[in-house]
Amino acid sequence: MHTSSPLAEILRQRRQKLATLIDFPAVLWSGGSSPRNFPANTFPFRPSSHFLYFAGLPLKNAAIRLDGGKLQLFMDNPPPEDALWHGETPTCEEIAEKIGADDARPMAELEDYLENAATLPVQDAATWTQQTQFLNRWILPQNPPDGIDLELAKAIVSLRLTHDAGALAELRQAAAVSVQAHKAGMAATLTAKLEAEVRAAMEGVIIAHNMTTAYSSIVTVHGEVLHNGHYHHRLQPGDLLLADVGAETGTGWAADITRTWPVFGKFSPTQKDVYDIVLAAHDACIQEIAPGVEYSEIHLLAATILTKGLIELGILRGDVEKLVKIDAHSLFFPHGIGHLLGLDVHDMEDLGDLAGYEEGRNRSQRFGLSYLRLNRPLQPGMLVTIEPGFYQVPGIINNPKIRSQYQYSVNWERLEQFADVRGIRIEDDVLVTESGSEVLTAALPTSSQEIEALVNS
Repeated sequence: MHTSSPLAEILRQRRQKLATLIDFPAVLWSGGSSPRNFPANTFPFRPSSHFLYFAGLPLKNAAIRLDGGKLQLFMDNPPPEDALWHGETPTCEEIAEKIGADDARPMAELEDYLENAATLPVQDAATWTQQTQFLNRWILPQNPPDGIDLELAKAIVSLRLTHDAGALAELRQAAAVSVQAHKAGMAATLTAKLEAEVRAAMEGVIIAHNMTTAYSSIVTVHGEVLHNGHYHHRLQPGDLLLADVGAETGTGWAADITRTWPVFGKFSPTQKDVYDIVLAAHDACIQEIAPGVEYSEIHLLAATILTKGLIELGILRGDVEKLVKIDAHSLFFPHGIGHLLGLDVHDMEDLGDLAGYEEGRNRSQRFGLSYLRLNRPLQPGMLVTIEPGFYQVPGIINNPKIRSQYQYSVNWERLEQFADVRGIRIEDDVLVTESGSEVLTAALPTSSQEIEALVNS
């Protein structure tokens, strides 16, 4: 059941690489859809990314068995009456041919092929319950893998940390569509009354390219709320709009872009001052990306540049190096500089820190560093985000204990003069190359002048 299609060849190479890393079979489930309120009305379905990496297609209620470089597909054909509602769909055998599977069997036979098999948990409860029952051991998303499941996880991490040509082609598509979406959002802002209208313009571009969003879009005038999921606020004069929106291709590959722009097309002097500091950190971090560079050092570079800029604005007081050591910058930049990007927007974070952290490393206890999602040396083929920011989070800057702790480091009166800067973030997707880096989202400008021009276009 072999085929020589480009997809089949990419998948063949991936499973052959896996076969050099493990000497036992692996079974990966795709997962199933969950009903919202009655069985036929389901939430949008998204397969397990580990399944997608080796199966290539967003199949529902399917499983694959990988062993010695061979692929078996387990999947039931739809009942004849299904065509009434969903039209004609490919058979299991036809799908197996497309992905270059060596064998295709109904799901009922899967139990006969599970001896000594490793797996990774799927997020939906029905599937991980089935995994637990079939393999006769607990397979739970909230539990870190162990035994042969841990060996499988480490092998898959080593493959997915860097991207092959097939993955990069998809990632470039996602990036290109995301750039168009952000330009559409900027162009729609002057006539929009609500955040929701800008979101609609952006997601409309993504949908028009037959893609979906890679995560819940953040389109908000309250950029200080890091994962803001509300879109009801009116756009008022003097507001900054922070838009963190990325597309996902039909086979699951993601982009992740953030831009911040003035809703009336002109940054105020205080907004421009802070924006330029964030942009300086963004540009310097991208400039430093290269093979062998520690990603944690990229984060600390951003912290240093932000701190220096805030000293120059009179918001922070003291020596740059000492302020970074006491995490003064984290009052305004509380998250990490970025994360891995691939089949998930925070790639492989379903495995905890197994992918993000080099073996033997643990998360820091320091406030800002504790949220660093990636702590390992960069390799050619890695795709990472670079996303410095400045935020006035009320829960941080209005905390009496924090104000007391940093009473000599922060000029709180001076900070009040920047009240119109709630949140700014600038984020791009950066590929580590053999000699440096390539910004996949470079077609979307970052300078304040170009951003203003796009909004006023």
